[in-house]
Amino acid sequence: MSKRVVVIGGGPAGYGAAFRAADLGLDVTLIDLDSNPGGTCLYRGCIPSKALLHVAKVIHEARDAAHFGLHFEAPKIDLDRVREATQEVVTKMTGGLGQLSSARKITFVQGRAEFKNSTSVNVTLKDGGREIITYDACILATGSVPATLPHLDIGSDKVMDSTGALALESVPERLLVIGGGYIGLELTTVYAALGSKATVVDFAPEILMGADKDLKKPLADRVNEMCEAVLVNTKVNSIEDTGSTIKAILEDGDGNTSEHEFDKVLVSVGRKPNSTDIGLENTDVVVGDFGFVEADRQMRTGDPHIFAIGDLIGQPMLAHKGTAEGRVAAEVIAGEKSAFDVKCIPAVVFTDPEVAWVGLTELEAKETGVKINVGKFSWAASGRATTVGRNDGLTKIIADPETDVILGMGIVGAGAGELIAEGALAIEMGANATDIALTIHPHPTLNETIMESAELLHGSSTHMFKPKRKK
Repeated sequence: MSKRVVVIGGGPAGYGAAFRAADLGLDVTLIDLDSNPGGTCLYRGCIPSKALLHVAKVIHEARDAAHFGLHFEAPKIDLDRVREATQEVVTKMTGGLGQLSSARKITFVQGRAEFKNSTSVNVTLKDGGREIITYDACILATGSVPATLPHLDIGSDKVMDSTGALALESVPERLLVIGGGYIGLELTTVYAALGSKATVVDFAPEILMGADKDLKKPLADRVNEMCEAVLVNTKVNSIEDTGSTIKAILEDGDGNTSEHEFDKVLVSVGRKPNSTDIGLENTDVVVGDFGFVEADRQMRTGDPHIFAIGDLIGQPMLAHKGTAEGRVAAEVIAGEKSAFDVKCIPAVVFTDPEVAWVGLTELEAKETGVKINVGKFSWAASGRATTVGRNDGLTKIIADPETDVILGMGIVGAGAGELIAEGALAIEMGANATDIALTIHPHPTLNETIMESAELLHGSSTHMFKPKRKK
């Protein structure tokens, strides 16, 4: 008799784990509140946001086409159709996952699970009924929800989190975005393209903290251009719904306060794990700092029957990390030798331009004292970037100065997210800069900027002259 496995949570981590477990011959039950697998990523996160970012990209490209002598009228935006088209994408993707689940003979239960003990859960079904499900092993993948700022929780429909912003109920004339991280900046890109006069406020000294300055500079320039204002070292002391507008009191780094009015506010200050109100106190699962569940490299928790994966167990909160962890959990349960043992996890900010990095960053190297060699290739010297009018990018490779082994890669520019996987592969394989420099890349393409940045590590590049240092 095969092991009975329950997976709680149908996001990329959860359905990835369920699919892998089923492929390994386990008896799988997947529990989620939505009608099909997909989770926050597909229903209320990654996928709808990227659909809306594509709309923003088309608007920007139509405007930028004037550089090539192509002039378009200002777009007429049918907001209802934009929402419908986005929902069509979501429906197609989640429907496909439902078919894949059925094909694998996974039992899908629509409802909310709460642990009764270490080997069973009480499920409140979507139709109001209740069911107790027992298992040999459980994979917990309940994900995360938008974090909040309690002092700004005024119960107004003019205040949105990222989920509300993606619903796109309206395009406010004046939008306050609280948070200059990747989610806030992506949604700022969308709303600004659709016509909002956006103001971004962040308590930190820079937007997109943690990213190298040279990578985020082209993005910062673009954000400053599209927004009414970008205010760093600034906090929102209070907001008030006056009935017609939101009155916000802002305080800068010197303690000066100012009053502003907006039509809507987007609070985008990160995400927090879904570890409360699911009955973990009835198990031996250990919940650590900030509500994250503790799990080892085999995704085992403190309870031998329960595994945990995805956003629930900590940073980085990325779908592709959760999917990889889900496969490990399923394989361990099936008795295979498996562990989450990766050298790097790529990150992408899907703004315009996109920012992507993987492995060691220059900022981390400086903070930890690691010696590095850096090769940077400006897209100003890229034929392909120039032909599409987007030579504001940069590609750089970070290598060990003694062994030439690649430690990291960073890219900013149009389509950077589609290029960064070459860096991830190089790091995982232990490749050195010479390996990339000697790999012929097609011309003219954006990916040849990776080859040329590798060449610059050794002081020579076809399309960029690097003077030799005098001894």
